[in-house]
Amino acid sequence: MNDQKITEATLSTLIEELADKYAKELDRQIKVRLTEMEHDDRSYYLIYQVLRITEQEGYLIDAYQNKGRFLYKYAGSFLESAATLCFVHGCEEVFAKYKVENTLGKKPKEFEIDCLIGMDAIEIKWRDATTDGDHITKEHTRVRVIQAAGYKPIRVMFYYPNREQAIRIQDTLKTLYHGVGGEYYARDEAWDYVRDKTKFDLKGILIRIAEKNTRAAEENAIVPGEVAKQAEEKINQMTLDNEYEQE
Repeated sequence: MNDQKITEATLSTLIEELADKYAKELDRQIKVRLTEMEHDDRSYYLIYQVLRITEQEGYLIDAYQNKGRFLYKYAGSFLESAATLCFVHGCEEVFAKYKVENTLGKKPKEFEIDCLIGMDAIEIKWRDATTDGDHITKEHTRVRVIQAAGYKPIRVMFYYPNREQAIRIQDTLKTLYHGVGGEYYARDEAWDYVRDKTKFDLKGILIRIAEKNTRAAEENAIVPGEVAKQAEEKINQMTLDNEYEQE
């Protein structure tokens, strides 16, 4: 619980520091995984080639698939943590990661509420594209447990899935929340809910950080002429090395 109120400028700094922490850890995890992949058994590439995927393409597909898994994990965790910061510093009597006992089953023993503000039990999701039936059953139980504990279940999800089946599942969850007297906010409504509840413009803060990162990336980018120059120098160096070896 944290009752300390801060300015949006201070919160923006906290979120930018949080983003930097997540970005560095994401980069580290990706580098570790790519190093591990250098020693992987790639005998299954035979099937890739049967399906007209070259060895190089197969490696790139595997590499980006692994990068994607880490990116989705860290993107979700970061945004959910940033939203939690908004609630913690923008509302009174906030309990983050609050546990409630599962009174309707044995597994799991407890359900976690991302942010409990008074009687509002807020579940924060960056994006939910699941089509897993077990996940839906668990979410249904979680909502009913929270309602039975006397709280109002509220789902805040910033990005909606693109695929039809996943969209239908979210529509079902929306009906579920409303059916127990809860609330469901997605896309623009989710950003608006955070702003109205906390007085912090989370999306605006993230846009400014993203624009700052984009400018920095563009300033540090190598222009095409420099790329060609570096490539030429590398070729010349390789040629010289080869001549030395022959001597």
